[in-house]
Amino acid sequence: MCCKGFLKIMMFVFNGVIFLAGAAILAVGIWVTVDRVSLLGFLDHIDDAPPELAQLANLGYVLIGVGAFLTLMGFLGCCGAVKESKCMLLSFFVIVLIIFLIEVAAAVVLIVFEPLVQKFLDDIGEKVGKSIEKNYGADESFTSVWNTTMKELKCCGYNNYTDFTGSPFVNSTSLYPDTCCTSSSGRCGQVSAQQASITGCFRSLVKLIENNAVLLAGVALGIAALEIAAMVVSMILYKNVGK
Repeated sequence: MCCKGFLKIMMFVFNGVIFLAGAAILAVGIWVTVDRVSLLGFLDHIDDAPPELAQLANLGYVLIGVGAFLTLMGFLGCCGAVKESKCMLLSFFVIVLIIFLIEVAAAVVLIVFEPLVQKFLDDIGEKVGKSIEKNYGADESFTSVWNTTMKELKCCGYNNYTDFTGSPFVNSTSLYPDTCCTSSSGRCGQVSAQQASITGCFRSLVKLIENNAVLLAGVALGIAALEIAAMVVSMILYKNVGK
């Protein structure tokens, strides 16, 4: 009886975490959807964008779906443990198992098709560079998004400062964004930007991920362990319902 009570508490804690995580993702999804113009507006300015990139515009809806799904899953697990409902416990087990298998499949696909992913990102880089050249300084929302991104990541353009060459901003001011130069170089002209050699935002993002690879791997393994533990506990409770 004591063991069963402990398992119920574990199940409640596991699913409480899942419920809160789902609620947080749901809130972020709603925010991204409401603020879509400022966050994802630059996608509308990429000419000949591949369908895969265009789907990023639906990121908010995806987050809402994932958040709602996780919230429902956490609710099922908590209620199933408290009420000792076989139906809820079994539903929870099946849902977590499906998610776990999808995560494993996604990891395998990412490893196997890594060269194709790299080529896809390189193609995207060329298209994003052209969109910067065409719209930076002419479209206010597009310019604002890039200024914020470059300031946060301390980077310059998608590839480097050359993305801005020929843009409306450079043509009208003969200057480059301040983030493309060091603070000691004064006004950011072409020579200063070339000498500063500030990394592009894509490379900065990749470097940020690489620097935190151990942390990200630990989080991924932690999530996998949590899912496996939740499945084991739910199945034990399922078999002991009514005993």
